[in-house]
Amino acid sequence: MGQITKEELLEKIFHGDYEQLKGKKLRMTRVRVPGKEVCLAHVISPSQTCIYQNLGLHIGVHEGEDHTGESIGMLRFTPWEAVVVAADTAVKSADVQIGFMDRFCGSLIITGGLSQVQTAVEEVVRFFDKELGFKTCEVHKS
Repeated sequence: MGQITKEELLEKIFHGDYEQLKGKKLRMTRVRVPGKEVCLAHVISPSQTCIYQNLGLHIGVHEGEDHTGESIGMLRFTPWEAVVVAADTAVKSADVQIGFMDRFCGSLIITGGLSQVQTAVEEVVRFFDKELGFKTCEVHKS
């Protein structure tokens, strides 16, 4: 399916009611779909500082640290709170650091050496699959 316009999206969402809603303010809210899923598991092996800066991994508690040459593991979960368990599993399974964790969106970024990040991401996916019964995706690497 190709890209659709905003009007086409609203028509699909509201079907026949769209004509009556034209010109009125619409409020859209984000809801989470119930389910247990690891929907992203990716390992990146960058060496350029700009990647860490664009992800905000050089600020806050990481201010002044140089992560150049380190790898990044990115994971995404539903329900969002599962990210706390994933972070705990990651740091216990390999020598990695938490770069970012958001329990309100289910995002986890870990950093460290390539083999350590790879091990941590694979162990998180395995744990969620085998122990917790989550639907999981494959671990990808770039």
